[in-house]
Amino acid sequence: MSLPTTGWRKPIVCSAGDAAKPRSGYLVTALTRFTVDTSPFGTTPAGDAVEVFTVTNAQGVAVRATSYGAIIVSILIPDRAGRPGDVVLGYDTLDEYLRDSAYLGAVVGRYANRIAGARFTLDGTTYRLAANDGRNHLHGGPKGFDKVVWHAVPFQAPSGAGVVLSYTSPDGDEGYPGTLNARVTYTLTDRNELMVDYLATTDKATPVNLTQHSYFNLAGGGDILAHVLQLNADAMTPVDETLIPTGEILPVAGGPFDFLSPTAIGARIATDDPQLRRGRGYDHNFVLNRRGPGLVLAARVLDPASGLTLAVHTTEPGVQVYSGDRRALCLETQHYPDSPNQATFPSTILRPGVEFRSRTVFAFGVGG
Repeated sequence: MSLPTTGWRKPIVCSAGDAAKPRSGYLVTALTRFTVDTSPFGTTPAGDAVEVFTVTNAQGVAVRATSYGAIIVSILIPDRAGRPGDVVLGYDTLDEYLRDSAYLGAVVGRYANRIAGARFTLDGTTYRLAANDGRNHLHGGPKGFDKVVWHAVPFQAPSGAGVVLSYTSPDGDEGYPGTLNARVTYTLTDRNELMVDYLATTDKATPVNLTQHSYFNLAGGGDILAHVLQLNADAMTPVDETLIPTGEILPVAGGPFDFLSPTAIGARIATDDPQLRRGRGYDHNFVLNRRGPGLVLAARVLDPASGLTLAVHTTEPGVQVYSGDRRALCLETQHYPDSPNQATFPSTILRPGVEFRSRTVFAFGVGG
């Protein structure tokens, strides 16, 4: 997977006062000073209207999300000098997202990442999926959750504001069994956190692995090689030539995948290592260190130039680190790739009567 070479939005810079000022159409919550705006974002070729929602807190942090693909369009964060800049890649128009093939800012599913041979066997039945990544299945197929219009409802609460997005994936959608009801809730808090909550239910057993696919660049432009990354992961899942996990769990200590201590992303990205060659940099799942359920630290990122920081906590067992052609960094919290075909990996099978629940928190700050 590669990033588009042109078209994605350049960084937005404005004054701190402008970022915090409510514009026409905003609803303001008096106690927390959140603002929420709903605006049209275009119409799909099928005639479905798409909206974009802008949520802003009192610190001038603003998150824009659209009902198409549950995409996070932009995240505006003030840097150490109080100058807001956009820290995720995105587009300005719906038409550009309709043409996008890099999943910029989208929720991907039913199954994030790859499934080998575009098939899996579940309860004695083999299901064939679309092969949209060579012979493998990637991010839910050609029309995954990133290419549909979600039902969206904005909300406000004392501790945060955001939007709830819902989508029903029918039985047989992209080859998957069962009708899956999925819900994603984006909440911006007064602590400059973007909370992402996932909920799904099904009427037949089916694999589920949802993630948020934003491309972060805390500098607002240029490359991310100077970004300092720390991962709470002692191990990773190595891949074959088609980026399918081999089934091994390998320790990272001392090698180019060792981010246990804060390390510049570019420090070892050019190392002559077979895994780095296969991923054209970092495009690998890291096994998070955890001792039980609940939120655990996945990653910390610092851009030394802007001073902006990002901490990622998740209930998921892994995080896919994708160096994005070195222009941006994806931190896709997830279950492991190809789990339906890997008996030793944590299960991703959701069954009727059980709820899939997951939470990831992206916390922004200023440091360094």
